[in-house]
Amino acid sequence: MINLETPRKFRTFVNQAHKVAAGMLRPNSRKYDLAEHAYPVELDMLAAVVDGLGASGTGSGAGASGVRRSAEAADGVVNGSNLSSVLSVMEMCWGDVGLLLSMPRQGLGNSAIASVASEEQLRRFDGVWAGMAITEPGCGSDSANIQTTARLDGDSYVLNGEKIFVTAGGRCDAVVVWATLDKSLGRAAIKSFVVPKDTPGMTVERLDHKLGIRASDTATLRFEDCRVPAANLLGSPDIDTGKGFAGVMQTFDNTRPLVAAMAVGVARAALELTRSMLSEAGVEVDYDRPVHLQPAAAATYLTLEADWEAAYLLTLQAAWMADNGRPNSLQASMAKAKAGRTANDITLRCVELTAPLGYSEHHLLEKWSRDSKILDIFEGTQQIQQLIVARRLLGKTSAELK
Repeated sequence: MINLETPRKFRTFVNQAHKVAAGMLRPNSRKYDLAEHAYPVELDMLAAVVDGLGASGTGSGAGASGVRRSAEAADGVVNGSNLSSVLSVMEMCWGDVGLLLSMPRQGLGNSAIASVASEEQLRRFDGVWAGMAITEPGCGSDSANIQTTARLDGDSYVLNGEKIFVTAGGRCDAVVVWATLDKSLGRAAIKSFVVPKDTPGMTVERLDHKLGIRASDTATLRFEDCRVPAANLLGSPDIDTGKGFAGVMQTFDNTRPLVAAMAVGVARAALELTRSMLSEAGVEVDYDRPVHLQPAAAATYLTLEADWEAAYLLTLQAAWMADNGRPNSLQASMAKAKAGRTANDITLRCVELTAPLGYSEHHLLEKWSRDSKILDIFEGTQQIQQLIVARRLLGKTSAELK
């Protein structure tokens, strides 16, 4: 039997995350949606609290920086930092996705560092707020086509290229940059580097205006002869044509469940508000009656809720597998694909079900529908996730199934 209850050791922590979302994030949600590019100063204190929880061990897996693949014995059942992180992210995104993405030291770059950095690098980058720079003007979902180069020169790498759609790129302390050591060697030569923001040759070109998650800055970065210490390369500097790129891509096995958790959180917020609004309008959702005997709005709601539960379970599965040291690339992509698409569907249908009230700024439903769209795009689009799942299920390589 599948136990859907939150593990006992996480309940207090998850409840605290929900209180923060309800008391701080949700009340400021509209404010920073309207004030795009204004830094949410309220998050400084919250970030310090999350840092403290993580350092003390009372908030194991607090925030995105808490994820790290466990090496514990596979014969036990481990509910660890990955599961804790996705549960807390769900609660925080019930409050606001954009504000969560704006939290200092909780970016996807922090998750990448936590996932693959050496113990020495973890100590050295402790307390650094890191963004993630993968996408380029000519390279979107196909990250194997990265054109930014990294050339070894003495004890440094020299980076040249341009990165777009970098979350928190204007605010963070450092950026995890994906670059190729040798374009002729294809995927295997792609590595990731931690580049501090004050590094000469790195510039913030512009901040973008967006449809959703407007509280979160999205930047374009340029690298011109940007020298980065060789010690800032994450993982091995060796080019292994057999598994080199796969090693870099393993970062996504930990970060994609986090994005799925974001989608699950905002979708749950939309469902809860919609049910309340339907009830106020005299439409009650009855779990003891067949769907075809209920009002159309209630029947639609039940269908959306079933989809949400599927996304929720897939997300928990992917995180649990990481905690237990099990390969989860397939499950991570399944969770990301299902949750991203489900959040889009749920938030838009909730707007439809609540009619003019849902479409207006009177409630947050219209905002949630805008915020949710990015969750089906970044960290690998819906189409890319489906392609990865197909390759895994059919045993095909990227060259065999494009």
